[in-house]
Amino acid sequence: MAKLETRPNIAAPDDFYADLLAAHEGLDKEESDAFNARLILILANHIGDRETLREALEAARSR
Repeated sequence: MAKLETRPNIAAPDDFYADLLAAHEGLDKEESDAFNARLILILANHIGDRETLREALEAARSR
């Protein structure tokens, strides 16, 4: 079983954040929300492990 990684683990996080903002550029609120939902589902599929995904849901809710 995989363990949720909560420590910083993204190479060049500022660059990723800039990419994320750029991906939202020109989208209205509804389109932006739909984009976020699709991104979450794509990344959840990549992770694949249900227990890790549950940990992520709990971590996001407790922040």
